[in-house]
Amino acid sequence: MGRTYLVEKAVGQYLSDLSVKFKPFVTGLLIGQCSPQRDYIIRAARTPPKEEQKEGNSSPSKLDSIDEEWITAHASQISRMLPGGLLVLGVFIIATPELLKDSQSALRRLIFSIEKSLTKRRLWKPADEDISDRAALQVCSATKKIVCRTYDVQDPKGSAKPADWKYQSALSASWLSLDCTVNVNIHIPLLVTSPNHDLQKNTKNGLNRWSKQIEDSIFLINGQVKDNDTALLEGQKKLRENTDSSTQIFDVKVLTQLSQGSSHRSTAAVQVCSGSINLKGAVKCRAYVHNNKPKVKEAIQALKRDIINTLSDRCEILFEDLIINEGRCKKDFERVYHVLPQRLFVPFAGSSVMLSDYKFGDEAAGEIQERFVEMLDQFVLAEDIHIAEEVNTVGICPISENMDDAQQKQLTKATLFLKLQQNMGVVIAVAVAVFASIFSFNYFSD
Repeated sequence: MGRTYLVEKAVGQYLSDLSVKFKPFVTGLLIGQCSPQRDYIIRAARTPPKEEQKEGNSSPSKLDSIDEEWITAHASQISRMLPGGLLVLGVFIIATPELLKDSQSALRRLIFSIEKSLTKRRLWKPADEDISDRAALQVCSATKKIVCRTYDVQDPKGSAKPADWKYQSALSASWLSLDCTVNVNIHIPLLVTSPNHDLQKNTKNGLNRWSKQIEDSIFLINGQVKDNDTALLEGQKKLRENTDSSTQIFDVKVLTQLSQGSSHRSTAAVQVCSGSINLKGAVKCRAYVHNNKPKVKEAIQALKRDIINTLSDRCEILFEDLIINEGRCKKDFERVYHVLPQRLFVPFAGSSVMLSDYKFGDEAAGEIQERFVEMLDQFVLAEDIHIAEEVNTVGICPISENMDDAQQKQLTKATLFLKLQQNMGVVIAVAVAVFASIFSFNYFSD
């Protein structure tokens, strides 16, 4: 028996509207949450048009014009805008009957391409019980008939399986929210044996080690440690249905273990370093889970992944910004400052779930609104943009003059090498960044 997808009724209306506006076909992404019993689809977002399509005001007419790379990039961007518990669950196509019959292979390629891209970016370790089925939805623009199939992304040779697609009103109107602020203090050494100082790669390696600490941390839900198999709502007072907000919020504290214990013994090593990266401060994290008798394990897993994702995503955004605006970095390594992205949350109608995004301090509300329209096809009011963190800055530190001639010579060679690579899109910035009200990204040279 195949998977069952419970789908927000508004998603059905959205797909119906798209079938009228776009001919002969349109593609997009399905967003929701997996659970052991069933999956939930609470959002759909069409593939944003390319610049040439905007200018020509035209739509693609043949299935071979489906741009796999473009749609995969769209999925990667959207994944940054999803809080814990939400993910890209599949793809859809709305097409004429003639095109629809040949669209299944295209949907299959998109599903595996998207999953490969998203998996590559993740720092958290998948769980054995994770649902690996992803939906391929076909909608006929003429008859409105819907066919849903799933592919197991862990089985590239597997065939499609039928799935049930059932609409439900107010599907996510009373989902549960878990909120926490996590203090971060990560020290990442830059070895002399890595003279090119690839900050992005070194940062990712450091975050990989830190993510394992988060995975092993203890989570207190409303001040209590709960067994993984316990119902999340056990012992909680039921909210009155006539209240203005039916969102139940759980306050979570994260306790990181100071020692890994005797079962994780390691040996110390002395390594010569030419600098270091420090990530220090606090990050705002949030996850949502369905209200159909969720287990503590589901909720904690969703929050863990949001903690890891939000820090990793901010680092990616920082390096991307430095690449795009590398002209702002002074050649002589004088100290300069950049504004790092803050986390923000935006509601959408009919749901207790809020979507997430990141903004730099100089970004106006209009730019955020444009991004939501482009990425999620959603209009956002400026007053609905909730900034979760204060404005902070990024500084580029100069290389220290307190080093011997051999070290200086080695770093000079490294700098020349890096400047040569800079035109090829390699980030060479040495940065101090603040991710939350006290969050800093520091580069120090010895």
